[in-house]
Amino acid sequence: MPVPEIGPQELKRRLDRGETLQVLDVREPWECAIACLPGSLNIPLSDIPRRLRELDAASELIVMCKVGGRSRRAAEFLRAQGFERVANLAGGIDAWTRDIDPSLSSY
Repeated sequence: MPVPEIGPQELKRRLDRGETLQVLDVREPWECAIACLPGSLNIPLSDIPRRLRELDAASELIVMCKVGGRSRRAAEFLRAQGFERVANLAGGIDAWTRDIDPSLSSY
């Protein structure tokens, strides 16, 4: 079953409503230093298997990266590990910067 996707506008609406969800950023720390979503948890893609305990399997996870490829792989892995409420941020931080917050730096 394919991983569901959520667009930046929908994620912004849900965050603005105060919904309980965890944004997992799977980019490298140097990428997050350029631009990140406030409150997101940064665990690079390669570190996820050994850092699974940092994630709440009962919480809804929105996984993001630069444009959506790494986060899709991470979301697929998480679903295979039993995380049922996982979605991929379509377009990643690039789409967020373009559609929601152009004040963020792009790279």
